[in-house]
Amino acid sequence: MPNPRKYDVAIIGSGIGGSTLASILARQGLSVIVFEGGQHPRFTIGESMILETSEAMRALAEFYDVPELAYYSSENYYPVIGTQHGVKRHFSFVHHSAGEHVNVEKSLQAVIPRLPYGHEIHINRQDSDYFLTSVATSYGATVLQNTFIKDINVNLDGVEIITAKDVVYQAEYVIDAGGMKSILAQKQNWRHRDCITHSRTLFTHMIDVPCFNEVGPSREQFHHPYRLSEGTLHHIFKGGWLWVIPFNNHPASTNPLCSVGLQLDPRLYPQRDDLTPEQEFRDFIQRFPDLAAQLEHAKPVRDFMRIDRLQYSAHHIVADRYALLAHAAGFIDPLYSKGLYVTHASIFLMADLLLKAKETGDYSASAFASLETMTLNYINMHDRLVASSFKSWHNYKLWQVYSVVWLQGAYLEYLRLVMNRFRAAGDRAKYLDLMKPHKLAGGGFDKFFEIQEQIDVLMDAVDPDDEADVDRTVAEIRRLFDGFPWMPTTIRALLYGKNHLPDNKLRLNLLDRRVGFMGSGEYRKHFFGDASMLRLLWLAAKDEWKYSVGGIKRQRKTKARLAWHQRWTQKSPDF
Repeated sequence: MPNPRKYDVAIIGSGIGGSTLASILARQGLSVIVFEGGQHPRFTIGESMILETSEAMRALAEFYDVPELAYYSSENYYPVIGTQHGVKRHFSFVHHSAGEHVNVEKSLQAVIPRLPYGHEIHINRQDSDYFLTSVATSYGATVLQNTFIKDINVNLDGVEIITAKDVVYQAEYVIDAGGMKSILAQKQNWRHRDCITHSRTLFTHMIDVPCFNEVGPSREQFHHPYRLSEGTLHHIFKGGWLWVIPFNNHPASTNPLCSVGLQLDPRLYPQRDDLTPEQEFRDFIQRFPDLAAQLEHAKPVRDFMRIDRLQYSAHHIVADRYALLAHAAGFIDPLYSKGLYVTHASIFLMADLLLKAKETGDYSASAFASLETMTLNYINMHDRLVASSFKSWHNYKLWQVYSVVWLQGAYLEYLRLVMNRFRAAGDRAKYLDLMKPHKLAGGGFDKFFEIQEQIDVLMDAVDPDDEADVDRTVAEIRRLFDGFPWMPTTIRALLYGKNHLPDNKLRLNLLDRRVGFMGSGEYRKHFFGDASMLRLLWLAAKDEWKYSVGGIKRQRKTKARLAWHQRWTQKSPDF
């Protein structure tokens, strides 16, 4: 008689990563159990979506046949997920100097295109994570909430998971998605903090947070396409930054909350143990008059959280019969919102490896080695990008040019991700092969990695307090970018003082046969393969319709598999 407590895969943690992986594996026929120490709905951060994460969600939904995994990939899904979530039409940065009002020229608004999939969103995680846990359950996964894990024993023929109540479960493989305090990372002494980024955090949810344009310069004074409340706002300054992520920033919103978090370099701003977290937060923002004005009347709806240092990674993330996922593997900083992209990219490869292991019976570390290489490459690139950004905020001239490294890297990454999905045409093995050169930013393009590495060497060496050294460094970075012919003119303009990307980024030079989208040589081959212009336009048009509001409605009628939806559609095909 089969053991009712034995599963193919056990997952520790039912956050967005654990529940997404559980949904995929259960949908693909594996027996899955998920252990959650807390209970949904619950508060968590990681609320700002980016193009790369949304595209990774679409890829997971399509290649693993779980359409619900794409529900948080754009505002077009509001009719499905509800209006508790905010809209994100841009990434914006406003630079502050202590004791001074902001200079509108020292700002950047990176507009997110509405086409082809709709704008991005701010995710209210207590809703999204609860929903995805329900999706996992609907596909057949067993989810145990309020169940803490006391120990995990790994044997040659399987794994034992022992709960705090001494109930023993068995599995062929364990995925630890338990965050920084991962039981397996600690048990194997894998955890380390040898990261080059240094930041700590204080964060909460608040109400009565006005748009910054109401207390500081107006949108027209900034010359930005959108109000700053219509996206993710980053207040940046020497040694840190503060996020403002509103959920109440569109007319249909039914959520009054705004996520607010302050990140500080502890080497410059040590933790104030003589103050409560909220007192320390309030005391610090008084240094910047416009920032203090925005939050003067804001009220927290929960206690402030304070974490002394955010950065950690792992020496390894795979061993025989287990692996670390998401924040169990490592975490750098919320800047650029890359964490969820790393999580979803890892899930794609992890799910494929687990399905293969089910067939072969090989759950060894060597069988999962590619997962470790990929995940650590992503974490290391993230660390490098954030550390150089923190340093660039010491002198705005450095940030003006270094922000282009982030934007160009994100642009290439997103372009290649979409093309990977198109080119793979439903073939999961081909998609994974196309993903092999990726390292978080740059779309796996060697020419980008070359210039990015040279610029980071310059950033390490520059003295931000030496204006002559800064000017030399800025000139050299511009020279390096001048030798990179595949940069859109809209991004190149930022190098020389433009403070925003336009709402419409289409330019005729994108069709340049030498260096544009369909240009000849290594760029064309790397991003587009042998696809013709006509073929790409046809695929783009189909995809735009598929993820339009009308297309989503049609998919939900024909493909969504939540149990309640199946029962209703059987009764009424027009539901």
